[in-house]
Amino acid sequence: MKKPSFLVKCLIMASLLIGSGGDFFAQTINVMENRNVTFWSDIPADELSRLITDQMTNSELLSQTFMFGWAGAEPPLLLHWWVERGLGSIKVFGWNTDDIHTVAKSVATMQHKSAEGRFQIPLFVATDQEGGWVRHVKGDTTIAPGNMAIGASGYPIDSWKSAYYICREIKVLGINMNFAPTVDLFTNHDSTIIGTRAFGDDPDKAGILGSAFLSGSMAAGVIPTVKHFPGHGDTSLDSHGKLPVINVDFETLKKRELVPYIYLFKEGCPALMSGHLSFPLIEKSGAPASLSKYFLTEILRNQMGYEGLIITDDMAMVGATSYAGSLSAAFKMALEAGNDIILSSSTPLLNEQLWVKNLDLMDHDDEFRARVKDAARRVIKAKLDYFKSENPAPLYPNPDTIDEYVPDREGMKFFLEQACRSITVEKKGTMPLTQANAGRILLCGSLPNFFSEAKKRWPEAGFFRFDYDLGPNGTQWVLDNLPPLASGYDTLIICVSSENHAKVAEYFKKSGKRVIILNTMSPKLGERLDWADTVLLGYSWRCDYSLTAMIAVLAGEFEAIGEKPYAEN
Repeated sequence: MKKPSFLVKCLIMASLLIGSGGDFFAQTINVMENRNVTFWSDIPADELSRLITDQMTNSELLSQTFMFGWAGAEPPLLLHWWVERGLGSIKVFGWNTDDIHTVAKSVATMQHKSAEGRFQIPLFVATDQEGGWVRHVKGDTTIAPGNMAIGASGYPIDSWKSAYYICREIKVLGINMNFAPTVDLFTNHDSTIIGTRAFGDDPDKAGILGSAFLSGSMAAGVIPTVKHFPGHGDTSLDSHGKLPVINVDFETLKKRELVPYIYLFKEGCPALMSGHLSFPLIEKSGAPASLSKYFLTEILRNQMGYEGLIITDDMAMVGATSYAGSLSAAFKMALEAGNDIILSSSTPLLNEQLWVKNLDLMDHDDEFRARVKDAARRVIKAKLDYFKSENPAPLYPNPDTIDEYVPDREGMKFFLEQACRSITVEKKGTMPLTQANAGRILLCGSLPNFFSEAKKRWPEAGFFRFDYDLGPNGTQWVLDNLPPLASGYDTLIICVSSENHAKVAEYFKKSGKRVIILNTMSPKLGERLDWADTVLLGYSWRCDYSLTAMIAVLAGEFEAIGEKPYAEN
């Protein structure tokens, strides 16, 4: 803050002399001293966040609560206009990230644009980099084993280091917020939306491992965002396409889904994502938790004492709009419920109803305006705490230096070690598998690493490739072409990652062949294939480290110590 000018000093003296007129002069001094305040002013965060929001227009306040994504590799002109308007945050999605150098360039461009605003407030730049199969930043970033693999090894240090190395990679790109960890429980074993994204089904274990992930993220310098409150694990439905309805009472929720959050809140959880999930036995209206004041203000804030940011899941998801009736109504309800940041995967037009209607409401509804102002203050306060800390992500990342840090060389070594600790033997048959006891081996799978690693151990093996994302037509093609080839082999090693992969394996159930299953996704598939000679569980999607580890176990190079992190039904 600048020192008072001579004029200001005179006003101060006058106010002391005049006495009753002091309030007027004090207000005048306050305006004059703080008229040039910016995000970088040397003022304590609590005070500065209030000073800024007190001076903001309704447009600036509302903009600060929005987080938008965009289509394509580079941000469009429309997003630039939103940032000029005062947009608070942007989100990097999977369709933006094939070239991570472009990601870094885009982040720097957007941060420069944001710095041109009158308060010079930087953007939160978020993504989903959970580990496992949710990996929005692609390119050369590491495909880590993921949460259920961490749950199978059971070591909190594995969770801490996973978060640390994942976040070190995205931080280099200027991404400062990660929508992880996922602490949804593996309650519904048929769930394909959560599945191996869960640490397991034990609430306390999920809380411990989630807390370690939180700590590792912050140590790397990236803000973690725990999700999906109050819990997405007890449904097989995906809220992208339908509002999931979970019929549990509050006592069940309290003893189960809410437990991990208590652990993370004790560790100072800075951000949380609200889920588009309906609990009609708790919220009688049937409103999704993301739009429910009862869930977010009464339970989360008042009863559980949570003080960090609340961020919605994508508001373009049917789970939000189907209840609210429109996107503009969903934005309004989300803010009223207690969310501080409203996320949209796309960039709206400047005059869309979600903007026009809510801005107009701020002009006529003092209570709504106060809620928006409170949300904006929380966002700015969180930014001040983060960007003025000792270890924030770079505002203007340098694309030319990225290859030095991505992939993270230390992380690559760790993730292989962690994958080895996670491998679980569902059924032990012919192990170790040798050329002598296996006869002729046929390798059946999709990923190059599977074939290259297997060929190191069994160089005479044949191979049959099929698509990883195998659809019904592709499945039928495999069933038409694989059996004739397999007739000349004694042992089939089949990678199974999906229902259609499992259908391919099941064809050989009574074939007389020795079948070995490397189950690389939901362990429930492996349980179903227990007729096979050997079944190994790896828990990971497209993860070279997990495949390498499973093949090494099968070849007898080390003993698998992983345990399934859930109770079987």
